[in-house]
Amino acid sequence: MNRLLLTATGLLAGLLSVQVMAAPPKALTDDLTVNGEVMPVEQVRDTPVEGLWEVHLANGEIFYSDAAGEHFIVGDIYKNDADGLVNLSEQSRNAQRAARIASVPESEQVIFRGDEPPKATIHVFTDTTCPYCQRLHEEVPALNDMDIAVNYLAFPRAGAGSEGARLLSQVWCAANPAEAMTASKRGESLDVAPDCDNPVESQYHLGMELGVQGTPAIVLPDGRLVPGYVPAERLAEMLGVNG
Repeated sequence: MNRLLLTATGLLAGLLSVQVMAAPPKALTDDLTVNGEVMPVEQVRDTPVEGLWEVHLANGEIFYSDAAGEHFIVGDIYKNDADGLVNLSEQSRNAQRAARIASVPESEQVIFRGDEPPKATIHVFTDTTCPYCQRLHEEVPALNDMDIAVNYLAFPRAGAGSEGARLLSQVWCAANPAEAMTASKRGESLDVAPDCDNPVESQYHLGMELGVQGTPAIVLPDGRLVPGYVPAERLAEMLGVNG
């Protein structure tokens, strides 16, 4: 850890005992202007640091500002806790991510569940052409046997107009999307038109908003984002589920 981070952490730690409870200032919610352009502010939240506000833009960017919108901080806030540094910014991102995932109707997800009610549910941004997505899908029966549900969301790696997006659209347009997902990940062709009303493009943009950069991208129930393939047993450990 460099000296600058240590210094910034020490300064912030001295302010963390004060909780800001006031309404967000109008200078941030309505009138925040940078280089002559009004910023697309979606949400302004208080922080544990007095006078510092967390600003969320419509494009998913987050930064911190004083109440007047005159000074910005780009980066994470850490709390110097008794057990070590706690990334408060990451906790906030996780909560936001969990809330956004919860807003997606189950009817727009491809769901794999076991016979018993799930002990935990993970959401996975996937692309049927992705080798590690195919490998993770092979672990789904083991996850379901441990009562871990797998809810798939679409994330075509090459973009919304790619061949991967077309294949994902076929999955979501199929009469049985779960069977179609398995078949597509096995490399089988689907005799399904990809032109139904489906959420592939919107879920791709959701993934971009939530910080997904590749597939598979696993979102745990608390909103933590885990990139890449993770074996079933390791996922169960992360979720605190005993097989």
